[in-house]
Amino acid sequence: MSVGLGAVGTVVVLLLSCLFALLLVLIARREAGAVRTRADQDAWAIHEQARDTLAEVERRELRVVDREAHLAAELANLTETRQAVRVEADEADQARRKAERALDSAERAATRTVSDAERQAAARLAEAKEQALAELTETAGLTREQATEQLAARFVAEAEAQAAARVRRAEQQARRQAEEKARRIVTTAVQRIALPSSAQASTTTITLPEDELKGRIIGKEGRNVRAFEALTGVNVLIDEVPDGVVLSSFDPERREVAVAVLEALLVDGRINPQRIEAAYTAALAGAAERAVAAGHDAAERAGVEGLPPEVIEVLGRLRLRTSSGQNVLEHLVECAQIAAAVAAEVGADVATTRRAAFLHDLGKALTGEHHRSHALAGADLLRRTGETAVVVNAVAAHHDEVAAETVEAVLVQIADAVSAGLPGARRESVEQFTERMERLEHLVGAHDGVLRVLAMAAGREVRVVVEPAAVSDEALPVLADTIARQIESETEVPGEIRVTVVRELRASATAGLPLA
Repeated sequence: MSVGLGAVGTVVVLLLSCLFALLLVLIARREAGAVRTRADQDAWAIHEQARDTLAEVERRELRVVDREAHLAAELANLTETRQAVRVEADEADQARRKAERALDSAERAATRTVSDAERQAAARLAEAKEQALAELTETAGLTREQATEQLAARFVAEAEAQAAARVRRAEQQARRQAEEKARRIVTTAVQRIALPSSAQASTTTITLPEDELKGRIIGKEGRNVRAFEALTGVNVLIDEVPDGVVLSSFDPERREVAVAVLEALLVDGRINPQRIEAAYTAALAGAAERAVAAGHDAAERAGVEGLPPEVIEVLGRLRLRTSSGQNVLEHLVECAQIAAAVAAEVGADVATTRRAAFLHDLGKALTGEHHRSHALAGADLLRRTGETAVVVNAVAAHHDEVAAETVEAVLVQIADAVSAGLPGARRESVEQFTERMERLEHLVGAHDGVLRVLAMAAGREVRVVVEPAAVSDEALPVLADTIARQIESETEVPGEIRVTVVRELRASATAGLPLA
């Protein structure tokens, strides 16, 4: 019985082994089939890729063939064009030789004709002379020598008249040509220079990095803007431009100080009446520094180098000067560029002309210090600072107070006239407006106790700051009415002028604490 069970177990083991082997065979066949399938797919993909590559190669070969055919056609066209050009060149050369031969023949014929005409004219002249001598001798009873002298005198007079007529015609033609050339040179010089207008404006726009800064500039209930306007004498226009504020004043110096104050406040970030006063004090103290910076900037834009510090400082002062509405410093930069362009056209010394034109109105910053004209005052300053004689003469002569000794001096006069004559450069109404504002401030400032006068809002408002110790609160209405009546009687008032009298009384004390 045990033997039978062992045989059965053996058979079972064999069967299981066979089944396992069969399973392995099936698995191997399935993997082989999958490998064969993948191999077939890879082979087909390689086949497709090879076919696509072959098609691309064929297309490229076709394009190369087309390109070669196109190049061959272009080469054939170039060959034909070269042959046609060579034929045309040969024909042109033959025509040129024919023309030269014809010209030589014409010149020889003309020479012969002129020679024949000269001989005939000489013969006729001799015949006419002999006839005139005979007529003078017969009619006047003169000897041959006397008749010859009279005839020679008449010929000389006729020749002089003809020569004078030719000289006048030549002068007129030369004058026309010179005027035409001068217009061309000036026009060319002005066209080559693209300059902004040098006209002086009465407003300055300050761009704000953030629009919300407008509220901080105005302050609580407008206290900041009121303090700003009271100190600087400049109107602040908040809503004129979307991303900035506009500072308006007829006085360029006040406007410049106001710009410096506002820029300092924007950099600081703290805007209140105390900070405004501190920034205003600093801006007043920095006037000399701003003048030097403006002088250096103008010299750089004009292309002039090597100016002494004294001249740079005087130039910087001109940033606040105007002449018939034209900013003087911008006018100098403009003149330097125009004069240099004209000098280059006529062959003059460009560097010297540029320098003289840039410095020609330097004396306008010195007219309050000297009793001479600005041209002579500027020339004296340049002479003291070691400037060349050519530049000194050009500056002194630009208004014909002295004679112009060089062509560079004349070019400075031309540049000055061109800059002043540009459309919109000068407006007499601006000067008249400024003078009216200054007269108004001077008139009001003559009252006792007045500390400061500010004409604002284009002359529609006058703010009067008085000394607290000299004018009491009760006297403010009386003073305001007195000033208003005086303005009515002594000036031509275009509309209404509001007079505001301000009396500000301050007290301060210092606390000293003992040190620990």
